[in-house]
Amino acid sequence: MSKLEVGQIAPDFTAESTHGTIHLAELLKESEKGVIVYFYPKASTPGCTKEACDFRDSLNSLKGIGYSVIGISADQMGPLERFADTQSLNFPLVSDPDHEILESWGAWGEKKNYGRTSIGIIRSTIVIDPAGIVMKALYNVKATGHVARLRRELGIED
Repeated sequence: MSKLEVGQIAPDFTAESTHGTIHLAELLKESEKGVIVYFYPKASTPGCTKEACDFRDSLNSLKGIGYSVIGISADQMGPLERFADTQSLNFPLVSDPDHEILESWGAWGEKKNYGRTSIGIIRSTIVIDPAGIVMKALYNVKATGHVARLRRELGIED
């Protein structure tokens, strides 16, 4: 599927996570401002660890203004649980080994890494409002500095 764009309705999903079964529609109902869904290539790799820890360290301020955070990768639950445990991650990580969510959100496809083209997870962050409408759709983001940029765009002071 193509990438999501601002103004579109984000695809709903129900999936297993490190915090039990996640129902996006339920999280949206409970959120004041919305849900930040980020997609990352592989748990416990350097870039993905940096990004996850940045979200972990920013979670209180994100929650403070009304956002929840969910991380999604194609990893199986075992590696996700170890990753969440090792890094003390305080938000759910969703397992999508069949790429259903990844594909429907435009986070699976052709990407370039160090000049090589491959098919896989496109590091992305989508911010959706409580009605399920895409407010921000950021694709091919860098792991380092991404959360700080997102915080600035959401109006959160450092």
